[in-house]
Amino acid sequence: MKKIKENILGLSFLLSIPLINISYKLLNNADRGVYSLLTDIDRAVPFLKIFILPYIFWYIYVLGGLVYLCFKNKKVYYIALASLNIGLIICSVLYYYFQTTVLRPELVDNDILTRLVTFIYNHDQPYNCFPSTHVTTTYIVMKGINAIKIYKSFKLLTNIIGILIILSTQFVKQHVILDLIFAILLGEIVYKIVEFLSNDGGVILKKKIISLLTMKKKLEN
Repeated sequence: MKKIKENILGLSFLLSIPLINISYKLLNNADRGVYSLLTDIDRAVPFLKIFILPYIFWYIYVLGGLVYLCFKNKKVYYIALASLNIGLIICSVLYYYFQTTVLRPELVDNDILTRLVTFIYNHDQPYNCFPSTHVTTTYIVMKGINAIKIYKSFKLLTNIIGILIILSTQFVKQHVILDLIFAILLGEIVYKIVEFLSNDGGVILKKKIISLLTMKKKLEN
C-alpha cells in the first residue's frame, strides 16, 4: 500500500491512454475512404485461433508492464509512457488521413477460442490497421522492460510474451504484415527520440535553441 501511495501521481498519468484512445473509437470506420495493404505474404499466413489468447493478453501486458516500470524505474516509465502516447497520437493521425482495412476470415466453429475471436471482431471494426497500435504499444513496453535492471529470466519471459502478442495480430487476422513492420519502426523511432530528449540530448538541444535565438537577436540589432 505504501508503494502505491508513493507512485500514485505517476500511475495517474496512465489515464492519458484511454483519453487518447477516444480518437481510436471515433476513427474506426470507413467514412473517409479505405485502402487495403494485403500482400501475398498475408494470404499465405494461416488463421490460427489459438493466438487470440496472446492477442487478448495485450490488455494486461501493456498496463501491467507500465505499472511495473513505474514501481521499478520512474525515468524509464515516463519515457515509455510518453513514447506510447506519442505513438498513439501518430497512429490516430494516420488513421484519419490513410484509413486501411483487413480481410477477416469467416468463423464457423463454436469452440471457446472461436467465440473469443468473434468477441474481438464484434467489438473492433476492421479498420485503424496501419500501423497496429497493438504492436506499437507492445514494442514500446518491451523497450522499457529491456532498459531496466531486472532478472534476465523475467526479461526473457516478457520478450517472449511481447513477441507472441505481436505475432498474434497476424494469425488472428487483425492486421497485415505492413501494419506490423511500420508499427515496430514507429515504436523504435519514437522511443529513441523521447529517450534522447530525456537524457543529455534534451540539454544539448535546449542550448542550441538558446544559442540560435541569441544569434538571431544579435543580427536583428
